[in-house]
Amino acid sequence: MNLNLNPPFEIRPADIMAQLPTQFFATLVGNVSRLTAQGHDVINLGQGNPDQPTPAHIVARLKEAADNPQYHKYSPFSGYSFLKEAIAKRYKEDYQVDLDPETEVAILFGGKTGLVELPQILLNPGELCLVPDPGYPDYWSGVALARAEMKFMPLVESNDYLPDYSAISDRDKERARLMFLNYPNNPTSADAPLSFYEETVAFAAQHGIVVASDFAYGAIGFDGHRPVSFLQAEGAKDVGIEFYTLSKTYNMAGWRVGFALGNARIISLINQLQDHMYVSLFGGIQSAAAEALTGPQDCVRDLISVYQSRRDAFHDALKGIGWNAAKPTGSFFSWLPVPKGFTSVSFANLLLEEAHVVMAPGVGFGAHGEGYVRAGLLSSEERLQEAAARIGKLGVF
Repeated sequence: MNLNLNPPFEIRPADIMAQLPTQFFATLVGNVSRLTAQGHDVINLGQGNPDQPTPAHIVARLKEAADNPQYHKYSPFSGYSFLKEAIAKRYKEDYQVDLDPETEVAILFGGKTGLVELPQILLNPGELCLVPDPGYPDYWSGVALARAEMKFMPLVESNDYLPDYSAISDRDKERARLMFLNYPNNPTSADAPLSFYEETVAFAAQHGIVVASDFAYGAIGFDGHRPVSFLQAEGAKDVGIEFYTLSKTYNMAGWRVGFALGNARIISLINQLQDHMYVSLFGGIQSAAAEALTGPQDCVRDLISVYQSRRDAFHDALKGIGWNAAKPTGSFFSWLPVPKGFTSVSFANLLLEEAHVVMAPGVGFGAHGEGYVRAGLLSSEERLQEAAARIGKLGVF
């Protein structure tokens, strides 16, 4: 039936939709798709999507669990206790952190979900959130959805890509109610020492600021180094929480399994919000996630070895073309200074169009990312070396 409405029926989005930041990585994907469709061999180092398969024993557990009729029903709203117990056990073994599985662990639909939910849980419209610059763009998304405000904390090489709390104005210190941190850092790959987290706990306690530590790359440290968890700092659970995900540690990005860990009051608020949005993860995935956390950890050590070998091969190849950059100590990213005469966007565009190599322009992560591009160590050593060779032919170094 044609109603012939005059004026035509109009769909009007809520004002908040216009306030959401542009999805930076969606633009990257579009550019890659365009060149690939034209038949070009594109080496995509621009995204953070692990390229290795999920370990076989985890997949086997999912296959087995899928036959369990218990998991064909709704899961408990806050998830199965066995999964929360598994993450508590892993944190105790890896970081010597004690967690109460029922009150200090929340199951998330991937770490990103929790990062976007938290500002909506803790911030009223107009209240302030401190975010790293450069930093993961989805921090901005959660703040926008909360109709809150952001203040950027510059991360600069001269300060080891750590925020300088003394540089934050007194007014912003008193207005802020939430702060995001992320180490090992995306995009800079920097690491944070325990002393920094101890300073952070004291700063947060003094000013009444909740700390949200994004520990997505927490398992990935090189040269025998294990990254430090924010929760290892004394008093950390009094002032904040940490987000952990299985995406990077176990190559489970598509499985969407994450956790929030720490302050019991914040954990209860996360569960309260999620009670209105979800009925937890499919039980079979929860069973497989528990297997990942409590089963053999050789797969994690092997994965770190792969990334370290790729890092060394890639940076040696870059050095060979005259592109000098510090090797990352953690994460699976390299943070690379662009040559003179280029912005991060203009250089990323040159790499894309002329070398068919994709890297993420640093400014996409914040104003202080200008002058850098981010490369993911998510291709084979041979492809990383080929990317360096292609870039070398551009003659810009």
